[in-house]
Amino acid sequence: MNTPSDPSAFQDQFALFVGFDWASDHHDLVGVNRQGQILLDLAIDDDAEGWSQLRRCLLELVPAGAGQVAVAVETCNGPSFERLLEMGCAVFPLNPYEAKQYRGRKSPSGAKCDRLDAWSFADALRSDGHGWRQLLPDDPLTQELRLLCRDEVRLIEQRTALVLQLKATLHEYYPAVLEAFEDWVSPNAWAFVRQFPTPEQLVRAGKRRWEKFLHTHRLSRPEHYARRLEIFAQAQHFSGGGAVTRAKSRLALALVAQLEVLDKQVKAYRLAIEERFGQHPDRDIFGSLPGIGSKIAPRLLGEIGTIRQRFSDAQALQAYAGTAPLTKQSGKSRHVLFRQACNKHLRVAVHFLADLSRAKCVWAAVYYDRKKDLGMSHQAALRCLGQRWLKILWKMWQTHAPYDEALHTRNQTQHGSWIVSLKQEVAC
Repeated sequence: MNTPSDPSAFQDQFALFVGFDWASDHHDLVGVNRQGQILLDLAIDDDAEGWSQLRRCLLELVPAGAGQVAVAVETCNGPSFERLLEMGCAVFPLNPYEAKQYRGRKSPSGAKCDRLDAWSFADALRSDGHGWRQLLPDDPLTQELRLLCRDEVRLIEQRTALVLQLKATLHEYYPAVLEAFEDWVSPNAWAFVRQFPTPEQLVRAGKRRWEKFLHTHRLSRPEHYARRLEIFAQAQHFSGGGAVTRAKSRLALALVAQLEVLDKQVKAYRLAIEERFGQHPDRDIFGSLPGIGSKIAPRLLGEIGTIRQRFSDAQALQAYAGTAPLTKQSGKSRHVLFRQACNKHLRVAVHFLADLSRAKCVWAAVYYDRKKDLGMSHQAALRCLGQRWLKILWKMWQTHAPYDEALHTRNQTQHGSWIVSLKQEVAC
C-alpha cells in the first residue's frame, strides 16, 4: 500500500510512531510523537501478559479516535507481525540493510542495543515514513496457502537431507544397492533397504525373492532388470566388514523409517495445498502458466498474494522476486550485480517457472537458447527468462486474465519482438 508522499500528511495520519525490536523471548519498543519526543519506552515478554501490557499502554497513549499507531519492525511476517496487525497498528517493515543505516544515524560510534534499535526505527518512521510502504495482510486463504507451501518446502529439504545421510551410510557398507538404484527419493529404494538391509541378507534371499520385489514395486523394465539382478548377485564382493555392516545397517534402517514417515507428511501437505489452491479465486490465473503444474502455481500465488496495489508495475514485482539486476553507478563506474534483497521463496518459484516453461512454451525455449548463445550461464539465462515471465504474470494478475499463448504471440508480433523472428527460424 502506498503511503502519503507528503511528510506532513503522513505525520498527521498517525498519533504515535513506534519502533519494534523483536527477539525470541522479549521485545523492546520505543514510541515517539510527531515532534520526536519519546512517549513510550517499554520492554515486554513474548507471552500473553506482555502483549496485554503493550495493548494497555497503547490505549493509554492513543485513546480510541485519537489517531492510529504506526509501527516499524525489522520483519514482514511471523507471530509478532500478526499480533501487531490484530491490534490495529499500521505496520511498516524494514529490511536488515535499512535497519542498519537508520541505526547508524542515532549511533555513529557503532554502539548497539535493543532499545537504541527501537528508537532509531521509531524516529526513522516519523521522519521518513512517507516514503515507505505500509504492509497489508493478505486474506486468510492466501496466507494459509503461502505458509503451507513454505512448510512443504522445508519438509522436502528435510527429506533431501535424510536421503543424503542414507546414501552416505550405504556407501560405507552396501555400495551395491547404490549402484542398483538411481532415484533415492523414491520409496521403492527405501523399501529395498528395509527388506534387504545388508549384502549378506540380500544374497541369502536368492533370485526368486529379488524378482518378486522388482515385480511388486514395478521395477522390472527390461533396460534395468537384468543389470539389477547381476548387481544383487555380486553384492558381497565389495562391502563393509562385519562390525561396520552391523552398525551401519541399523542406522540405514533408522533413516529409512524416518524417510517413510516424512514422505507421508509431504504427500499430505501436497493434498492440502491442492485443496486450498482449488478454492482460491486466482487459481485460474496462476494455474494457466505453461508447464508449472500443481506444485509451483500455488507457491507463486501464495508469495505474490492478492493485493493488486502492492506492486504498482511489473518492475516492482521483478525487484521483489530478485530477477531484476541491481545497478550501482557513480561517474564512469558502473556495476550490475545480482540482487540479494528479495523474497527468496518467490525467487525459487520463478526459477522453476522459467525452467519448466521451456518444455511447453516455444517462445520461452527460444528466448532461453538465445541467452545461452550470448554466453550466459544456465542460471543467468533462466533468471532473464523469469524476468520476462514476471512482466507477463504481473499483467495477468492485474487484469485477472489467464495466460493466452495466442494473445502473447500477437503482442510479440505487433511490437516487433526479436523472439518472433527466431521462432520462425526454429519452425523452418
